[in-house]
Amino acid sequence: MIYEIKDMASVKAIFDGWKETLIWSCIQGIMGHVYGNDKKYPTCAMAIIGDFVFYGGTPSKEIIDYKPDWCRQDFIIAVPMDGLWTDMISEYYGGRAKQVVRYATKKEPDAFDKNSLKLIAEALPKEYIIKPIDEEIYNYCMGNEWCHDLVSQYKTYKMYKELGLGAVALKDNIPVSGASSYSTYDGGIEIEIVTRKEYRRKGLASACGATLILECIKRGLYPSWDAHNKWSLSLAQKLGYSFDYEYTAFEVNGFGKNINCYK
Repeated sequence: MIYEIKDMASVKAIFDGWKETLIWSCIQGIMGHVYGNDKKYPTCAMAIIGDFVFYGGTPSKEIIDYKPDWCRQDFIIAVPMDGLWTDMISEYYGGRAKQVVRYATKKEPDAFDKNSLKLIAEALPKEYIIKPIDEEIYNYCMGNEWCHDLVSQYKTYKMYKELGLGAVALKDNIPVSGASSYSTYDGGIEIEIVTRKEYRRKGLASACGATLILECIKRGLYPSWDAHNKWSLSLAQKLGYSFDYEYTAFEVNGFGKNINCYK
């Protein structure tokens, strides 16, 4: 059986040393969920938050097979802890899983050059303005697929206002690019950046990203950045991040199936 974990101390050793803020959000009980094969002494566990699921411990097909009842999404990014998990996920999903490479950046709070970030934030074409994500913009993002992930992990604006943080570039008072917290953990956020296709390569993502990072520095938060491709890594490096390591993930279509979960 697979159980939802409430006592996070029971899975701390399973995820210990994994420098992934999305897991930290789950373990800290801020957002996301953790499941394991035993309530008190699990040997394997999965942390699931947004479009991501992380598998750790001793590889188990039972937990790969598990999909929480509340989870309605078909697509997910599955991240294995090691090669044994990689092989099992690949075997389990077959053609439904595309193996990809993602890029982690170093978590260096003192690495940012505030003057450089200010120049990037101010180098915005005159027809655009940058504005913090308020309730009106939050509702716009929730209702538009291209920018949905800027706020989607925060079920209400009240939750976003308390835990989230973001900025968007507006043209004619309509959002066209943005940088926001994909998730929140104790001491920081995980950054999500997106730009509408027709407005790319205009420096909007850079300006929004720089604005968000500066606000995080001001608030004493760390703006973690995980790059899903080399373009994202290049943008991160422009803003002051350093490459740390590559890791394997799977873009899965047809995520899991439902079995009983005893809470």
